Amino acid sequence: MNENLILLEDINGLGKAGDAVSVTTGYARNYLLPKKLALKASKGAIRQFEALKEKIEAKRLAEIEEMQALATKIAKLEITISMNIGEDDKLYGSVTSHTIASEIKKLGVEIDHHKLVLENPIKELGAFDVDIKLHPEVVAKARVWVVKA
Repeated sequence: MNENLILLEDINGLGKAGDAVSVTTGYARNYLLPKKLALKASKGAIRQFEALKEKIEAKRLAEIEEMQALATKIAKLEITISMNIGEDDKLYGSVTSHTIASEIKKLGVEIDHHKLVLENPIKELGAFDVDIKLHPEVVAKARVWVVKA
């Protein structure tokens, strides 16, 4: 069975605040409703949402501005990762999203490693552009240099 809900916050992969969505009963009952991320769709809920709409929109805009400022800060960082190498300039091990996130943290910016978009771990020396999905609408570009230790 499905529940019809109105989202109160943006939920990645489901929708934006204000969207009417249909989700499984368990997802609604166990996650969305207890965390106050959604309301059951009814005339009263729609009126309640209309009253909150301006606050939600202002919060979304403030969050986007904050993430854009963070993206600008990240773009200016010099991210250098020293790695041991073997024959043919191949790395021992590889540079993963964890490695990059911890290096960014050392430079004063806290980033969750899940937000880094790396198709495969980096296994060679050089400069690489890494996307960091800070918000559904904001993606930061980080330049990562992998150098010989």
